[in-house]
Amino acid sequence: MSFTGLIVAAGSGLRAGPGGPKTLRSVAGRPVLRWSAEALLAAGARELVVAVSDETREAAKMALSGLPRWRTVLGGATRALSVQAGLAAIDAPDTEPVLIHDAARPFLETRHMEALLASLQAADGAVPALPVADTLKRAKGGAVQATVSRDGLFRAQTPQAFRLGAIRRAYGAWSGPDEPTDDAAVVERAGGRIALTAGDPRLMKLTYPEDFAMAEQLAGAARIVRVGQGIDAHRFGPGDRVWLCGVEIPHDQGLVGHSDADAGLHALTDALLGAVGDGDIGQHFPPSDPQWRGAASDRFLRHAADRITAGGGRILAVDVTLVCERPRIGPHRDEMRARIAQILELPLARVSVKATTTEGMGFTGRGEGLLAQAVATVETPL
Repeated sequence: MSFTGLIVAAGSGLRAGPGGPKTLRSVAGRPVLRWSAEALLAAGARELVVAVSDETREAAKMALSGLPRWRTVLGGATRALSVQAGLAAIDAPDTEPVLIHDAARPFLETRHMEALLASLQAADGAVPALPVADTLKRAKGGAVQATVSRDGLFRAQTPQAFRLGAIRRAYGAWSGPDEPTDDAAVVERAGGRIALTAGDPRLMKLTYPEDFAMAEQLAGAARIVRVGQGIDAHRFGPGDRVWLCGVEIPHDQGLVGHSDADAGLHALTDALLGAVGDGDIGQHFPPSDPQWRGAASDRFLRHAADRITAGGGRILAVDVTLVCERPRIGPHRDEMRARIAQILELPLARVSVKATTTEGMGFTGRGEGLLAQAVATVETPL
C-alpha cells in the first residue's frame, strides 16, 4: 500500500546531553534521522516530509543527501505544531495513509509498517505498543505514594498510522491548554478508534545519553554486509579513445558497445546490483532500448547506487580490476578512483582501481578487447 511518511525531527533533544540535536547525531556511522528516512523509503513511502527546525534545516538536508523523494518543512515549538506543519505540507487525497514517526526511533523495520497499514483498514488509527512489564509506582518527593496496576497498560511507540484527512480534522478539533504527547491521543479525543499492533523493544526512543551506547550495540545486529561481483568485457573496434571507469583515455582504437562501452563501470554496476539481489545491468538498461545508445555509463552506476540507498542500504567499498594489455591504466588510475568516488559519493579511500595483463594469453592478451571485474561491499538492513 502506498503511503506518505512524516518524520518529526524539529526538537532539540536536550535530555540527550551534549553533542547537538539527537536526530543528527550518528549511530553506527549514520545520522539517526537517516536511519528513519531509509526505513520508510524501503517500505515504499511515496514521499517523506521531514519537520525540522530553522537551526537544523541545513544539517538535516546533509543527513538526507542522496535519498530520493523527501523534502523538509519548518516545524513548530512543540511536537504537535511540527506534526501539523508536516500534515499541511502533504499534497495527497484525504484517504492517503500517513505514517507519523519520531526521528529518534532509528530501528524501524518494514514489518512494523506493514502491520500498521493493515490495521488501518478497520480503524481510524494504528499504533505499535508494548504491554507494560514493570511494576509501576507513583511517587512524590522521592517517596512512593502508591503502586499502580499495570493491567491493560501499554507503551505507545511510533510510527503511528492514520488517514490524512482524519488526522488533519482531529488536530483541527483539538482544544484546551494541554499538549498531546502523541498523535493517537488527538484522534482518540475526536472519537476515533485506535488499533494496537505489536510493538518492538528495538523501536526504543533515543532520549538520554546512555541510550546512544545501547543503540550502537543494536545497530550491529540490525544490519548485514553483502558482497556482489560483476564482470564485463568489450572488444576493440574503430575509434580514437576509450572510456574506462568514467575517464576518457586517448587510444588508437575504441571499445564497441551499445552505450559508451565503459567495461569498468558496467562491471561495477553489476557488482552493486548483485550485492542486493537486484538483477543486472541488462535488466535495468536493455541493449535493445535505443535510448541507451551511446549513453554515459555513470548514469547506470548512479542508478544502482540509488537503488541501494532507497532500500535502506549503503555502499561500504568498491574494487575494480581492469584486464588488458593496453591502454596503460597506471597513468589514469587516480583519476578513475576519483571519478568513481564522485559518482558513488564515497570517500576516495573506499575506492580501488587495479590493472593487470594476461601475459599475452587469450583475447585480452591478443589485444582484441579488455575485461573488467568488480567487487562491491554493501551494508543493508536484515
